[in-house]
Amino acid sequence: MKTIRKSYLVLSVFGLALTASCTKDFQEINTDPVSVGQDKYDPNYLLSTAQLTYTGSTDFAYETWRGNLIYASTMMQGLSSVISYWAGDKYMLNEGYTAAYWEKAYPDQVKYIVDLVESTKTKPQYNNVYQVGRIWKALIFERLTDLYGDIPYFDAGRGYYNGNLYPKYDSQQAIYADLLKELDEASSALTTGGGAVSGDLIYGGDINKWKRFGYSLMLRMAMRLSKADATMAQNYINKAIGKTMTSNDDNAFVHHDASGGRVTKNRNSQVLLGDGGQENFYVRWSNTFVNYLKSNADPRLGKVAVTKLYLTDGDKSIKGQNPAYDATPANQKGMPNGKDLSGIAGRDVRQDPSFTAFIDYSSPHPGMIKEDGNTFILTYAETELMWAEAAQRYGINGPAATHYNAGVTAAITFLSQYDAAMAVSAGDAAAYLTAHPYVAANGLEMIATQYWAHTITMLDFYETWSNWRRTGLPALVPIVYPNTNTGGSIPRRFPYPLSEGVSNAANYRSASAAVPGGDKLVGKVWWDK
Repeated sequence: MKTIRKSYLVLSVFGLALTASCTKDFQEINTDPVSVGQDKYDPNYLLSTAQLTYTGSTDFAYETWRGNLIYASTMMQGLSSVISYWAGDKYMLNEGYTAAYWEKAYPDQVKYIVDLVESTKTKPQYNNVYQVGRIWKALIFERLTDLYGDIPYFDAGRGYYNGNLYPKYDSQQAIYADLLKELDEASSALTTGGGAVSGDLIYGGDINKWKRFGYSLMLRMAMRLSKADATMAQNYINKAIGKTMTSNDDNAFVHHDASGGRVTKNRNSQVLLGDGGQENFYVRWSNTFVNYLKSNADPRLGKVAVTKLYLTDGDKSIKGQNPAYDATPANQKGMPNGKDLSGIAGRDVRQDPSFTAFIDYSSPHPGMIKEDGNTFILTYAETELMWAEAAQRYGINGPAATHYNAGVTAAITFLSQYDAAMAVSAGDAAAYLTAHPYVAANGLEMIATQYWAHTITMLDFYETWSNWRRTGLPALVPIVYPNTNTGGSIPRRFPYPLSEGVSNAANYRSASAAVPGGDKLVGKVWWDK
């Protein structure tokens, strides 16, 4: 402001005669020399922010709590809770909760990643930052469109650049076509001579790992279209052959820092440790998940589940964990979904035949929910299971059994990346596969069930829900609870936020009216056939 005022005074004194000679340097004269404009700002900081906020917002993991945990985790019968506001496995609609991801993702993720892409696309020195930004932008929008369907995409976050403050909702079909194109182009354009990526929280700027990440994400997105557009799916699946992740060393995750408080802590941990309520005590593994692991003598059970993690059935304000928790596989017991503390017969978990005491229900292993723990984004196990399905479904890049075995082995052994105490040996994984060999006749079911179990152990319940909606596998039995919003069926999408009816009314009304099955929990996104 001082510079602007000074220039204005000089111009007023010397008059219009000097205007022509001054205006050629107007921008330089009127730029604060200590300010940081877009031309001077390091875009790597934008990448760091977009990566961190993808794991959850900085204001107490608002959308993680509501979208990933309250809804997706319980609908997919990975977790269970009897807290009254955990509406997911009761198939109830809490419009504030289902809107949470949208309301946080656009300002906290989309804004930063769009700024990064726009500010680097014409600057060769930032080629790699630009290409990584395009890949991360595709990741962000994949989840958004998977949760809601048609969404603002092409114009989203670009109001500063194009002046459009009311972006239209683009069709999911068009969005997926562009996401796949972006991933293909960006992954191939990454080069070791394309500039350093210094703000990278995932791979520390390793370009080869980013290439494998990009093609692995492209494979996952292509498989999402298996029932909606098999031709496009196979086209991009073939492009990814030989270019995807090769081991658990390629797993993408953000390692959190507890010293930064809510801004940098692991988002799932903030909720599951009870920082904002009693989730530490009243959220447990679902009996569906625990029984699956137990019935198959799965070596993951003794690593992901523990009982007696909290020793009191009385004062729930006590958050301290019991260091002498019980990880014995035979003693693990999941809590049934669709239960509450209402005191009503058939609904209250304390009247369920499985109930002995809350401390006897299995909790996630402490290593999974550390404040400085890891949030997993995309893994080698997911990639190999997708390759197994591509081989089984389309005959691409087979044999299916080879990819299945690699995927299951990686899904079992990756747990050490949470905590060394959770490590499962490759020998135990091999023994599990010997006892449960791949059977082509049941291949798609086996692959999808393993994908379900693996993404549950990743605590990425958004992805668990998306792949389940695409495949219908495993065949989860819907819970029975009175007065659901779905007629007793498992929800298929999140409704649009009601706030859109005010801030972007015309576009919202058009998109809401076009949702197959209606703009509600039972409506469907385009690829959900």
